[in-house]
Order: sequence, then structure tokens, then C-alpha cells
Amino acid sequence: MTNTQVKATPGGTFRLGGDLPVHRLGYGAMQITGPGVWGEPADRDGALTVLRRAVELGVNFIDTADSYGPDVSEKLIREALHPYPENLVIATKAGLTRTGPGQWIPVGRPAYLRQQLELSLRKLGVERVDLFQLHRVDPEVPLADQVGELKLLQEEGKIRHIGLSEVGVAQLAEAAQIAEIASVQNLYNLAARHHEDVLDYATDHGIAFIPWFPIATGELAKPGSVLEQAAKDHGSTPAQLALAWLLRRSPVVLPIPGTRSVAHLEENVAAADIELTDAEFDALSALTS
Repeated sequence: MTNTQVKATPGGTFRLGGDLPVHRLGYGAMQITGPGVWGEPADRDGALTVLRRAVELGVNFIDTADSYGPDVSEKLIREALHPYPENLVIATKAGLTRTGPGQWIPVGRPAYLRQQLELSLRKLGVERVDLFQLHRVDPEVPLADQVGELKLLQEEGKIRHIGLSEVGVAQLAEAAQIAEIASVQNLYNLAARHHEDVLDYATDHGIAFIPWFPIATGELAKPGSVLEQAAKDHGSTPAQLALAWLLRRSPVVLPIPGTRSVAHLEENVAAADIELTDAEFDALSALTS
């Protein structure tokens, strides 16, 4: 599939929280930081170019977090895109602290979550975060306290919608008793489907399901992968087929493939134009079941 006329729009639209229309194929801004999701990118201008190109291609849902860098990804988004297009939805997260490259420690104390939200508002240059996600549930803090603080921030007008990340059905249902949950972001892709029950719950309740590692960081796209021959038969790349499968899996799925390469970005966005038949979807599902 060529990348000359690619757009994110053919992948369809989902109303996040019932009122924010986003094109279902988004962009995850974790990889625009340094190695280990730590520090500045080696090619800062390249990172800015990727962000701008994503918006040019019709991507209007960008996912980031305070811990990406830390503090790097949010600032790059502002530098590249502010003042933001009217239809651009930026999601960020808090609840993981960083002590070094590749190190992630859950912290869900209400005061900390409030502090990080205030910092994200400043770094992104906004008065309200469209989607603010609890990056991880802190096992040392009651879930009601963590989600309850986000609810308070929402009532103060600083958060539009609340999301969760890496939760099970029981946690999602418990959180939904405290506040309206607009999204859940869990590890999920064609080769890692252990959160099927969470996806089914999200589908039944109209909650956005945002799969991170949607193409398994290249495992599904590398030569010799289970998708290689299927992709050849379909006239696409394995990565495109993996994304098309996610888009076909449920109308609430919002894949957010990330990359620091414009070429890979265009390849990923082109997946929005692939329409799988029922037979093709079933065949792909069987490849890694």
C-alpha cells in the first residue's frame, strides 16, 4: 500500500466520552523521547516533524504521559503543535514515577496525581486535559482515593474525561462506581490478547479501549513473523495488517502506534484504509491463537 495519499480518516470515528470525536487510528508519543523512554530524543527536529506530520495525515488523537522523558513528550507536543487545531484531542497520564531509563514506579497518592495534572496543564499549554488517565493503579493506595481525586479535578474543570491503564474488569467496574470512565489503556495486540475480557467490557459499555504496543513493537511486523505471508497476500505490510485487525476487532478500539520515523508513521496511518472481511479477520485471529 502506498503512502502518498494516506489519511487516518478511513479507520472511522469514535466519540471519546460520548462527546469528543476522534479518528480511531491515533498516535502514541512515547517513542519520541530518548532510549528507555528517558531524556531528550537524539533527533529533536525529527520528533517535531513526526508530530506535525501525524496531524497533517488526519490523526487527531495523541496519547502521551508525564513520565515519557519524563516531561519530554508533553513539551515536544506543545512545541510542535501549539496552538492546537480545534479538533485535536490530547490524552496524558500520571501515576508512574521515573528513577532512570526503563524504570517505572506506581505512585497514586492523591496529592501527587493533583500535582502532576497541574504540571501537565502547564507543559501542554492547556487549561483542561481532554483525557487524563491513571497510568497505573498504585497497590498501596485505595483505588477509590486515586479515582476520587481525578473526579475532584474533573469537577474543578481541569479534566474533561477520566481514563485508566492496565486494569482488570473488577477494577474497571469499581472505578466506574466512583466516576465516569471514558477509556482504558491496556497491553493488547494480535499476539497478546489476555485482556479480551476488558475489551469486551469496554465494548459493552461504550468505553474507549486504547491498546498499547498495538503491533508488539515490531514482533508482528518483522520478517518471518506469522503475519508475513498474510500481509503479502493482502498487498500490505505485517504492521498494517496488525493495525487493521485491531480496528476490525471492536468499534471502541483506538490503536495508538508510536514511531519516531515519518516513513513508519505514514505506513501505520495507511492501515486505516484496509478493510478486512469476516473471513480475513477470523484467519488472522487464528494465526496467533
